[in-house]
Amino acid sequence: MSASYRILANEISKIQTKPTISKALTTTILAHLKANRLQKAVSTLFVSDSPVPYPLYAQLFQFCSSNLAIVEARKVESHLVTFSPNPPVFLLNRAIETYGKCGCLNDAQELFDEMPQRDGGSWNAIIKAYSQSGYADKALGLFINMNKDGVLANAITFASVLGSCGDVFELNLSKQIHGLIVKYGFCGNVILRSALVDVYGKCEVMSEARLMFDEIENCNDVTWNIIVRRYLDAGNETEAVNIFFKMFQTNVKPLNFTFCNALTACSAMGALDEGMQIHGVAIKFSFAADEAVSSSLSNMYAKCGMIESARMVFDQPGLRDLVSWTSMVSAYAMHGKTREARKLFEEMPNRSVVSWNAMLAGYTRSLQWEEAFDFLCLMRQTTDDLDHVSLGLLLNVCAGLSDLEMGKQAHGFIYRHGFSSNILVGNAILDMYGKCGNLKSARVWFYQMSQSRDSISWNVLLTSYARHHQSEEAMIIFGEMQWEIKPSSFTFGTLLAACANISALGHGKQIHGFMIRNGYDIDIVIRGALVDMYSKCHCLAYALTVFRDETSRDVIVWNSVILGCCHNGRGKEVLQLFELMEEEGVEPDHVTFKGVLLACMYEGHVKLAMKYFNSMSNRYCVIPRLEHYECMIELFSRYRYMRELETFVHKMPFDPTASMLIRVFDACKEHGCSRLGEWAAKQLNELNPSTPFQF
Repeated sequence: MSASYRILANEISKIQTKPTISKALTTTILAHLKANRLQKAVSTLFVSDSPVPYPLYAQLFQFCSSNLAIVEARKVESHLVTFSPNPPVFLLNRAIETYGKCGCLNDAQELFDEMPQRDGGSWNAIIKAYSQSGYADKALGLFINMNKDGVLANAITFASVLGSCGDVFELNLSKQIHGLIVKYGFCGNVILRSALVDVYGKCEVMSEARLMFDEIENCNDVTWNIIVRRYLDAGNETEAVNIFFKMFQTNVKPLNFTFCNALTACSAMGALDEGMQIHGVAIKFSFAADEAVSSSLSNMYAKCGMIESARMVFDQPGLRDLVSWTSMVSAYAMHGKTREARKLFEEMPNRSVVSWNAMLAGYTRSLQWEEAFDFLCLMRQTTDDLDHVSLGLLLNVCAGLSDLEMGKQAHGFIYRHGFSSNILVGNAILDMYGKCGNLKSARVWFYQMSQSRDSISWNVLLTSYARHHQSEEAMIIFGEMQWEIKPSSFTFGTLLAACANISALGHGKQIHGFMIRNGYDIDIVIRGALVDMYSKCHCLAYALTVFRDETSRDVIVWNSVILGCCHNGRGKEVLQLFELMEEEGVEPDHVTFKGVLLACMYEGHVKLAMKYFNSMSNRYCVIPRLEHYECMIELFSRYRYMRELETFVHKMPFDPTASMLIRVFDACKEHGCSRLGEWAAKQLNELNPSTPFQF
């Protein structure tokens, strides 16, 4: 229709314009529009072979735009250009806006190109059309052409262009537009200032975004929502929450999305107290019944570990949408309550692929591989809606079950359906082959990923080799890695573990030196790995030096140095370290006590070991595990505490294992304790009659 505009205009200009359509016909069209009968209104329009009043065309375009009625919009434009020799520019601008709103950019561009005259509104319409359809680069190109044609931009132009700059993170052009806004005197426009806050935030220049925000005298609700959102996206959840509460010092009522953003910030940093305060404010402002806010509240409580509170919010009448259902299922699943999650999942009236993924992720997180496999089968029978997250979880299940054959089938499915180019899926394939022990296939797939692999790909391959004790190969891969990508802290943690496995002190020192020379942060995890590596390489002095350099030591670092001393037979140092650990207020765990009991064994401190063993549950609320009982049996046996051994074995809360009984039996034979020895032999014969023990 637009292509014939010039021809029709030239021909119709030669024809004498007919009288305007009757008032009755106009009234009929308006009645159809009022009753939301757009198709009938447009059909009625074509009863007349004369132009209707221009305001009526404008109203028809407006209705077409709001209803996304592209067919009717084309008909209205056709009638306009057919029966109006020189249609006003503003109506053609409305047509471009309508085409843009309907997503028909070809129609919009064609009409724009054929307009004999354009004004600023024409440029605004076409720029906005591309901007709101996601074609930011095209919108910015049109803005540059607009300036070349000498057309002055207005506030509407700048708002659209700044939105496009934010979409493509075009910081330099944003700054230039900022200068033009100042030059043309639009500094007082709250909408443009808000747009500047938004674009600077999206371009990760929060200092500029905050500066612009602070200069706005009367921020509206949209402006406050923007600054809260940008701090959230920048990872500064604390400031996002602070800004949210600061808003209440003004008279601005927050939007529902502002509540959602603040609650998401609380979820990310586990800020339960602040989240509860926001909940109270939401109730005060009557937002607690809003679906989006309710879903965010439920998610916040779940992320903060308050599952019951999350369920109370979820159970409020009339607030359950698909997002809230999925959020609640995910909350149960991620906290290991897979039965409750599955029950709720079965009750869902509708499910999306995200819902299925949430339940499946719960099973994989809880290492319930058989249940995860059964759920996958149900998922395939019920829906064909799979995404890259579903396939990544499928590969995790294959790895968890060590089912290489199923993993290969999953790989084939992924290849056939075009998901293999997705980096997340590609890394999951690599991880699956590594965990299933097929390092050859892992290496082949890794090379096939050469165009898309990232640091995670390298780390997965390194971990696979280190897990299967091929530490030397892992070191070779590390050398190759440095040609392509900068290693991460995770990489060094894996490599240090590999060095510890093969006692490669030289390589371990080189890695330590590499991190120091290249300015890597020696965080608490890496420090623990260094202590472990030096200890297992029998370089305890270095391990203790690394340990003492750490000012903030958690239980993992303490365990690393305690076990390191045990590995080197330095029981006395272990007991000293344990006393120092208590002085610093670090709570020991079951690994700590294993090291302490081993140290007592090395030093022959049987009574002290008994004291520590009893204090585990009495003082530290640590339930003794199998290895702790084994240590005590070995300790009593080695140092001839046979009476204590007999009492200990009979008071154990479970039946002794075969290895425990054999150690008791051997000790009794060595030290001549017949009664306990005969009892141990009887227990062993009951466990395995085919190989009788006789004292």
